Amino acid sequence: MNTVKKILGIVWIALGLAVLYFGITVLGWPKLTSGKQDDLVFGIIIIFILLPIVVGGLVIFGMYALQGEYKLIDDNPEHAHFIED
Repeated sequence: MNTVKKILGIVWIALGLAVLYFGITVLGWPKLTSGKQDDLVFGIIIIFILLPIVVGGLVIFGMYALQGEYKLIDDNPEHAHFIED
């Protein structure tokens, strides 16, 4: 199970990078350069507010999964405990 979590950590990081690319190239930059005021506001919201929250969350979640922060101790089959340092 811990191996699956590490593999999914890579998936979360890749998904974060894909969202960043898609958000900038499709949603953000074309809206900023369109010249319309409505598109400008939408582009600013996408690039400066939503993308940092979404991409940062996915990448941090993936990094924690790769580092083993969600590693479980399997000493008791009835209860799973997280490792505490």
